[in-house]
Amino acid sequence: MRTIQFYRLSNGKSPVEEFLDSLNSKQAQKVLWVLRLIEDLETIPIQYFKKLVGTQLWEVRIQFSNDIFRLLGFFENGNLLVLTHGFAKKTQKTPPQEIELATKRMEEHLARRRKQ
Repeated sequence: MRTIQFYRLSNGKSPVEEFLDSLNSKQAQKVLWVLRLIEDLETIPIQYFKKLVGTQLWEVRIQFSNDIFRLLGFFENGNLLVLTHGFAKKTQKTPPQEIELATKRMEEHLARRRKQ
């Protein structure tokens, strides 16, 4: 199946972990439940996981009550999903600055991997 990994900044901090820490316990539980679905299911319903058109990025989609959360990430080596960061979604479309941030972090991550 898939493995999920959280992107780490050069200082070792994880934006995804910081995002999860900002949520209340029920919101965080729902996010972790969706992440487990993505790891365990062969076919993931589009309501939880979707490719962003025109990018190499994927969007983890979480709705909890009236709150909508997104985690952005990319695949490395087939089934390793590296999540770059999370945010509360307030508009219909994924904000361009969130896509730019995820793309920048993807490029940094892959550049670091090549140096190893």
